[in-house]
Amino acid sequence: MADIFLRPELAADMARQLLEPSALDIGLRSGLFLSGLRRTGKTTFLKNDLIPALEAKGALVIYVDLWSDTQTSPVRLVHGAVRKALHDLQAPASAFMRRLKALRGAGVELAGFKLGFNLDTLGEAGGVTLAEALTEVVDQAKATVVLIVDEVQHAITTEDGQQMMLALKAARDAINPRPATPGHFLFIGTGSHRAMVNELTARRNQAFAGATNVPYPLLGSDYVAFWLARLAADGQANLPALEVAAEAFKTLGSRPEEFIRALRQLIHSPSLASGADVVLPVIAATLRSAAADLELMKVEELGVLAQAIFARIASVDGETRGVFSSEAAGEYSKFVGREVRVEEIQPVANDLLAANLIIRRGHGLYGVTDPFVQEIWRERQALLGGR
Repeated sequence: MADIFLRPELAADMARQLLEPSALDIGLRSGLFLSGLRRTGKTTFLKNDLIPALEAKGALVIYVDLWSDTQTSPVRLVHGAVRKALHDLQAPASAFMRRLKALRGAGVELAGFKLGFNLDTLGEAGGVTLAEALTEVVDQAKATVVLIVDEVQHAITTEDGQQMMLALKAARDAINPRPATPGHFLFIGTGSHRAMVNELTARRNQAFAGATNVPYPLLGSDYVAFWLARLAADGQANLPALEVAAEAFKTLGSRPEEFIRALRQLIHSPSLASGADVVLPVIAATLRSAAADLELMKVEELGVLAQAIFARIASVDGETRGVFSSEAAGEYSKFVGREVRVEEIQPVANDLLAANLIIRRGHGLYGVTDPFVQEIWRERQALLGGR
């Protein structure tokens, strides 16, 4: 039995709506954004379900994860992914070209694409633009190009990232409205910070304002049933009822890794004789809190001032302002137990940013990177009565 739970029906339906839209789905060509908490299976779904479904229908898919290297700017990551994909199109033996040849047959030159520009200048001042590059690919391939940007919210944390999103919008607007276009350019963005992803489509100053924004479809009881059947096939007899296991999965934020960890602990629990239906909810409740511990431990390791800054940001719904203000310094001083100078704040905030614990959401605006970590932090503060 396979260890990866596939969602082919969901992927096929999404691929159809994107590549063969009905009158009600045509708006997806303006952009599709999916938001959901971290570690809920978004990337697994993209790589194992949606991308293969899109490719099976003839699309050329370019994927980039902005969380894969948080020390590299989103602009460089996106340009790098596009550049690599276009380089592959020039190589007859590349996976891109093999898929395209299977779909197009004799319509594709054996030597690969002959791009009419220097690809190495993509993203450089005075070089080829994303719109120019993607238009040529669509026209030569006679296929739809889909760019998937995972953790897309990181793209709007810098000015150049926002400019890049405008460049992608320009590519969309250059390709899609053409009456005889042989293909389209589709943009899919996924993110783990629901509020920030919503901003990408809700705020008028954002490049993809008005695009479709939907919650990522969380895994459900069918996923839970898959793992119970997997354990049963391995000879595990003392298993929880589906309803109990499904509730435990929800307790863990519908996070597959945490659920599998809970099942592993259940199987090896010395208390299993009490009954799996009794033990699993206790394990789930414990792991729910522990899931955020690694991130919160990073905050503690950065020192008391880092904890004070994190607390100010985590205690606010939405975006936090005035992180470096005199008023904030006074608040930090009470937390730390000594006077905190304004000039001390920026370096520590930079450490929190580098550790991916907080995220810059705009000029002077900050938020907690993972909303689940923020939720657990708030629950603990409520139990402690605040600080």
